[in-house]
Amino acid sequence: MNTLVRSFVLGIAATIQGLAMSVFLFPHFIPSGGAASVGVLFNYLLDVPFAITLWGLNASLLLAAMKWLGKGNALWTMYCVTVTSAVVNLISALMTAPVSNVILDLTIGSVIFGVGLGILFRMGASSGGMDILALIIAKTKGLSPGKTLFWINGSLLLLTGIVVDWKIILYAIVCQFIGTRILDVIYKIHFKPNYAKIKKEQKWS
Repeated sequence: MNTLVRSFVLGIAATIQGLAMSVFLFPHFIPSGGAASVGVLFNYLLDVPFAITLWGLNASLLLAAMKWLGKGNALWTMYCVTVTSAVVNLISALMTAPVSNVILDLTIGSVIFGVGLGILFRMGASSGGMDILALIIAKTKGLSPGKTLFWINGSLLLLTGIVVDWKIILYAIVCQFIGTRILDVIYKIHFKPNYAKIKKEQKWS
């Protein structure tokens, strides 16, 4: 896949993520993950725009993690983070109130978020976030990245719940559950190539 097509597909996936967060999740202060939890906290306590926190946090973590991610993957991840942050910044300014009730918005937002994340994973890209920090800690301390990520995200979600509303913890867990299930569905979809077309093209090449 050439660079232009890859950048287009990743841009679409990152845009989908940004729409899910800014339209359905953030108006209810529901974080989609660890980095989003920091964004929710900064916005709730200091009125810092979500996009600034997301981009700044991810940029800092990516610079630190470039040694383990590799320059190519780090740049693609930064591209996705930048697109997502730009969409969040643009849409959040237009959102004066939640679209609907929290349950409906949570469900729709989680599904859409999972679709965006699934496309990113299928493309071999990362959405950034606390998985970068978990990778650094796991590499330097020899710990399990999954457990490390769980404790990081869990601690941030707990803090968000204490500061904002304890229901946030429950909503965030539901968001993670639905989003990751959608991710798995998209990630496991098999695309069968058209061998007849390939052979025909090879014959005439």
